[in-house]
Amino acid sequence: MDRRNLLKFGMGLGLAGLSAPAFGAGALSGFSTNSLRGSISAVEFGIRPDAFDNQSKTFNKMLQKAAENDVPVHLPAGNYVVSNLKLPKSVRLSGVPGTTRIIYGGDGHLFAGENLDLFDISGISIDGANHWLADYTQGLIDIRRARKISIDNCEIIGAGKNAIALERVGGRIERSTISGAAEAAIYSVEGGRLHITGNRVTDCANGGILVHRWQIADDGAIIANNRIDRISAQNGGTGQFGNGINVFRANNVMISGNIVADCAFSAIRANSASNIQISGNNCSRSGETAIYAEFAFDGAVISSNIVDGAANGISIVNFNNEGRLGVCSGNLIRNLSTNGPYPADAPGFGVGISVEADTTVTGNVIENAPLYGIHIGWGEFMRNVVATGNVIRKAGEGIAVSVVEGTGSAVISDNVIEDTIHGAIFGHRWKKRVTGDLARIGSGEFPHLRVERNLVG
Repeated sequence: MDRRNLLKFGMGLGLAGLSAPAFGAGALSGFSTNSLRGSISAVEFGIRPDAFDNQSKTFNKMLQKAAENDVPVHLPAGNYVVSNLKLPKSVRLSGVPGTTRIIYGGDGHLFAGENLDLFDISGISIDGANHWLADYTQGLIDIRRARKISIDNCEIIGAGKNAIALERVGGRIERSTISGAAEAAIYSVEGGRLHITGNRVTDCANGGILVHRWQIADDGAIIANNRIDRISAQNGGTGQFGNGINVFRANNVMISGNIVADCAFSAIRANSASNIQISGNNCSRSGETAIYAEFAFDGAVISSNIVDGAANGISIVNFNNEGRLGVCSGNLIRNLSTNGPYPADAPGFGVGISVEADTTVTGNVIENAPLYGIHIGWGEFMRNVVATGNVIRKAGEGIAVSVVEGTGSAVISDNVIEDTIHGAIFGHRWKKRVTGDLARIGSGEFPHLRVERNLVG
């Protein structure tokens, strides 16, 4: 948001609502900003719970006056219709959880500000009423460049774009419920080690929690213990939208302990995100690949996750775009499908785990993968892969490995493979199966492979 847009905000504030009571002369009398304890009621600033008129003008004055005097404000239970709130440097606003409700009156934006020291709200329900948001704003709460935010124990519903849109912001979003956003629930770009924890995100049209950067760089976000359900991809595409958690170009992000279900594409999707850790998540009924590390990443650890229902389970791929260096361990993957949200590219849907370069695949359990249990390499794009100690049951093929000239090495050992349609382990030239079952005939003809001690049932 540039300065000219903010000036437009300010010019429009006087027209944002009907007239409201002026500040009482004694609104702050008797209080020292150095000795103040607790919050001041918004009623002291002339705000009226459950008023029929739009109180934007008075609300803006309250925020400004409270910031000038370093006063935290408490909103009593009730409904407050406001629009076009221009945030001062410091905002501390609390309500009564479940009964304090700010309703967006339309005609521009709701909360917008930049270069803030603090934005701290708690116990407030915010209703976007599905109203239009202006082109200059990206979300119902739109904050650009803030040293610290805290959004705690709030409810945000019916946003006409993103519910929360942040740019160059650090702090916390926690214990809040966000639903019905026309874009994403939370969109952070160029974040500063943001904590997104313990939230409930449901029924958003194009994304759940998005942590993005304009250029590949350190981000350090922690996305933990959230519950995310029913994320659509109304804007279409092949994975840009429809993800429960989406990390793009953001390095050193940790994603753990989330329960993610019914996403149009991925439960968790990391694109060009290095040193990503995805662990201990529960992912159900994903429309495409449940957990994805793709494109230009360098380092991904995907461990101890449960995937139940997806087109593909876990993919650590795109060596052709320098995607490399991974650990895939201790995951449980089952009940995959050959159907996806678009016509499948080769090799197709129905793969338990796909890996390509400098990656170990160990201690995973895969059941009901109609195409391949594990898919190693794609054409010449394979290097330094170890697949050992995995259990694969009920698959089209147990393990498919590339035997195209020019590939790197792979070790496939000590796996248990049972009840496959075509057999246990096969060499492939791209999509085509070109060998017999290497678990039975050995891999001597392919010096880049070592296939040994696999138990086939």
